[in-house]
Amino acid sequence: MGKIDDLDMKILKELVNDASISVPKLSKKINVNPSVVYSRIKRLIKRGLIKKFTVIVNEQLLGYNIDAIVGANVDSKRRAAVMDALLELEQVRSVHEVTGRFDLIIFVKARNLDELRDLISNKFAAIDGITHTETFVEMCSKSREPVYSLPK
Repeated sequence: MGKIDDLDMKILKELVNDASISVPKLSKKINVNPSVVYSRIKRLIKRGLIKKFTVIVNEQLLGYNIDAIVGANVDSKRRAAVMDALLELEQVRSVHEVTGRFDLIIFVKARNLDELRDLISNKFAAIDGITHTETFVEMCSKSREPVYSLPK
């Protein structure tokens, strides 16, 4: 994959913090020539370190006030089809195949508890292969942006 150095890490740190920052502002912030920053970003994209630049939407302002995590057990022969079907649902944000007491962990957003109940009781129940679910409504959460460092 090639070597990643301190400059690459500085660029990544700043882009994780604000991906909309312009190359001139970024170059000024890290005190590096803009053409160098631009070429480094292009190289990080080409090498796959930067997958994409994106927008994070404040979903509460769109009415999605309930965050929940659903653990699901599924028929192992239907696992891939179940995952695909779940991702077709508007409220499902991600589906993860995991080890442990559940086969899948599903992150969902709903506008209210009635919508969450309908999602679990009707839409999930209609998916062939789901055998059991357990829902955890998020009460509070904290998160942080990732901090990366070079391996020692």
